[in-house]
Amino acid sequence: MDDVLVTGLGALSPLGAGTGAFWRGMHKADTAPTRVPDPLAHMDRPLMYLVPEADLPDGPEEQDGLPLGRGSRFALAAAREAVADAGLAALPGPAELPGPGGRPEAKGLDPRRVAVALSTGMGDTDLHEGWWTGEAPASGRWAPPFPLASVVGGWFGAQGVNTCVSNACAASGYALSVGADLIRSGEADVVIAGGAEAYSRVALACFNRLGAIDPERCRPFAAERRGTVFGEGAAVLVLESATHARARGARTVYGRLAGAGWSCDAYHATAPEPSGEQIERAMREALREAGAGSGAESGSGGLGFVIPHGTGTELNDVVESRVLDALTPRTPLYSVKALIGHTGGAAGAFAALAASLMLHHRTLPPNVPVGEQDPECAVQLPSGSAPMTGAYGLVNAYAFGGNNISLVFGEAAA
Repeated sequence: MDDVLVTGLGALSPLGAGTGAFWRGMHKADTAPTRVPDPLAHMDRPLMYLVPEADLPDGPEEQDGLPLGRGSRFALAAAREAVADAGLAALPGPAELPGPGGRPEAKGLDPRRVAVALSTGMGDTDLHEGWWTGEAPASGRWAPPFPLASVVGGWFGAQGVNTCVSNACAASGYALSVGADLIRSGEADVVIAGGAEAYSRVALACFNRLGAIDPERCRPFAAERRGTVFGEGAAVLVLESATHARARGARTVYGRLAGAGWSCDAYHATAPEPSGEQIERAMREALREAGAGSGAESGSGGLGFVIPHGTGTELNDVVESRVLDALTPRTPLYSVKALIGHTGGAAGAFAALAASLMLHHRTLPPNVPVGEQDPECAVQLPSGSAPMTGAYGLVNAYAFGGNNISLVFGEAAA
């Protein structure tokens, strides 16, 4: 099967618009949540890491007559950057396609072999929350709550699979894995994959009712952690078969999606299974598929870093730490959630974005300080930047319902 390469990156995050802002923010390592500017957020801890007002996308608020919510607009902004970064362009409409069978031979890109796999936890729920309080869009038209993939696919002209994955906080990890499977199975040459999440009054209120919001910030693995803090934004990767990328002369290859492992705890609606057996299974399968060594087998061809799921919730961090300490000992961790909060259905995509940048630059940025580390979380969280050792990075994403996924990203083959 062909290698799955990462040839384009796009981001809109609490650090600003673009992957450049994201990479600079990773090195600055200084962020904090703010109070949501929602007068109806009647809850104890209305905190969130928000996309700065100045960086909100200027894109269309409607597509084909249907209103677009904040999540779709975030996804579209990140996809535009990723596609441009990959050196691709939106495909012409069916009536404009030259060549036999409508194939745009001049571009070398067949729209029937371009797919979209995006994810979200809450989708465009902001539109629906607005309707409930009498704030309908200008058009007054109803819109589906999970249109992200079709919005991006419609803009780009992708005529392959367009699918939106929504299995909670593991969703974008699954979307990336689905994209890789489409390429490896020969069903697609290019997949626009990732996730987006936006402020939802309902989601934040639910976590407040659960008592799962930290009163200060997102502090994974910290002794004083009291829960998570949400973040919003979108992260999109262009996945492409190595054969297709070589044929069109792709200008940048950030790395490759080398392995994936899925599992499910089947244990509890919200709590992780205490032994960590199934998250370990997902990690082992991803590492095996990638041919990557664990921390115990470190070296030029081994595992260089882990981007954990670690949300700042008490049991989640302890269970993941125990498995990582046993499976990948001494491997440094980089916590994306300490930087931008827990982006829900986009969390795995943001972790994949960070992993791709770290592999590309061969650098491990400093972790955001979270205070004294929990002694039960025996993992390494370096406070300074350092050159990367090893050739792979492991990304974990877990979700309610026991949904688990691990991805391994590797350096692109010479």
